[in-house]
Amino acid sequence: MKMFRVLLITLTLLPGLALAEADIKLPGISVQLWSVKDEVEKDLDKTLVQLAEMGFDGVEFARNFGPYADNPAALKARLDELGLACSGAHIDFDSLNEANRYHTFAFYHTLGCPTLIVPWDERAFAADTVKQTVADLNRFLPVVNAYGLDFGYHNHAQEFSTGGHGSETLWDYIATHTPDNLVLQQDVGWSYFAGHDPAAYVRAYPNRTLTTHYKAKLREGDNGKVLIGQDNIDWQALLSANIEAGGTHWLVVEQEEYPDNLTPMQAVKKSKQGLEKEIKKWKQSQ
Repeated sequence: MKMFRVLLITLTLLPGLALAEADIKLPGISVQLWSVKDEVEKDLDKTLVQLAEMGFDGVEFARNFGPYADNPAALKARLDELGLACSGAHIDFDSLNEANRYHTFAFYHTLGCPTLIVPWDERAFAADTVKQTVADLNRFLPVVNAYGLDFGYHNHAQEFSTGGHGSETLWDYIATHTPDNLVLQQDVGWSYFAGHDPAAYVRAYPNRTLTTHYKAKLREGDNGKVLIGQDNIDWQALLSANIEAGGTHWLVVEQEEYPDNLTPMQAVKKSKQGLEKEIKKWKQSQ
């Protein structure tokens, strides 16, 4: 009778356990095409094929569309053929001005791009001008959202300085002076390089890190290599933060340094493999 009760309890719990496991939806793995910009410049099609063969789920564009510059429908068809999604795109503020925005939105909507990110604005590097960046982000956010796209900003090391805001970083200033639906695409390599904990910043602004740049960087005195899993970033804590708090849809591998005389494509492959090992370890720990 006791054995029967144990079996009954186990069978009762199994659907719940299966559901709990199913509820953990892992983000897709994408790659920022700037990582292999020279290859993209030479042959976008060949580059996309190689990235698809590596097993990437998606790609993030950086304003180079090769032969598809005027044909987003054909590029979308090519991505579909290769089993790749557009995880997002980096654009500049000028692309959103009234003269350009309709072409911009039509292009990225056709491409199936969910998120537009401003990747660089030097005004955000100093306390006396960061307000101008914030003003533009706030001005364009409802315009982009009205076309069914998410909109956000991407950091470098400079936004993680205090910049005259006391203990608050410029990134904190941007985050706290924009609405909660502005995407904060944290480049974790740069935030780590600037002396901060990337995971803590994901948790500080929940559900705003819809897409995150996974990039290895080394601080002065670090041992290791600038490849994911061979560096000193706590990827396990970061994965937990992204999955539990960030609302993250995409982990975007970015490679800007190429150790051991690796080609950009080889370095991207090694970082992806490193990330996959970290994900496997994270899943085993749950």
